[in-house]
Amino acid sequence: MYKSGFITVIGRPNVGKSTLLNQVIGEKISIISDKPQTTRNKIQMVYTGDDFQIVFLDTPGMQMPKNILGDYMLKISRTTLEEVDIVTFMVDESMQTGKMDSYILDQLKVISTPIVLLINKTDKLKKDEVEILVKKYKDMGIFEDVIPISALNNDNIERYLEVLKEMIPEGPQYFPDDMITDQPERFIISEIVREKALVNLEDEIPHGIYVEIDKIVQREDKELIDVFANIYCEKNSHKGMIIGKNGRMLKTIGQQAREDIEKLMGSKVNLQLWVKVEKNWREKANKVKYFGYK
Repeated sequence: MYKSGFITVIGRPNVGKSTLLNQVIGEKISIISDKPQTTRNKIQMVYTGDDFQIVFLDTPGMQMPKNILGDYMLKISRTTLEEVDIVTFMVDESMQTGKMDSYILDQLKVISTPIVLLINKTDKLKKDEVEILVKKYKDMGIFEDVIPISALNNDNIERYLEVLKEMIPEGPQYFPDDMITDQPERFIISEIVREKALVNLEDEIPHGIYVEIDKIVQREDKELIDVFANIYCEKNSHKGMIIGKNGRMLKTIGQQAREDIEKLMGSKVNLQLWVKVEKNWREKANKVKYFGYK
């Protein structure tokens, strides 16, 4: 009997959703940073075994929207809850339930989809603190299972996968054995560049960054791939900060991104970056759609 299912992974920003899924898949597909709004799109990742296939949906962290892009991201997170076989709700090691987690819990109480809760970052807690948190969430009575994990350390991830394998229904294999994401190469490359900008820049700037891959060219000798990309920001002052004094910041972003892109493509890469200004694009519905958020 072959089993398959779709699992959405939800939670507030920065609880470790993308770290978890990158560990499960074994490849870096979702980008990671310590800033909110890191994940903007619904990204499908595929985990295939001998007699099962699990399709994970990495969604934007649930948060109160502040602009049109934020509205789009919250809608993506909400609409997946009833469209999948299982919902995975991830929280962190916080002993108190915060405002955003309470909001998400209220959403989960009214859906019919089975829910698995993951308590992430338990490597930061003592054993008795983990037990207290597990009991707290089990007592809510809305979860099929409550599993303490450390996504960063790959701790207890196997147990999580075993639980999912038990819960998913009988079904077909949706994707080929060697496919790990539904996202095209261009998207992954653009996200790698955006991640490096998120990591290196100040808090205010990254939320307004969008990376567009202009073209990817394989040279005739096939020893080098040229990647041309545009980094869009919302203000002229931000453009200056992204470029940095004597171009140092842009060079740092480019060097770090190139290393990850070369791992992804298995080839040497010549990455060329340009910085452009599209003023307040997150407030403009036509620009949000043009940049692919629709």
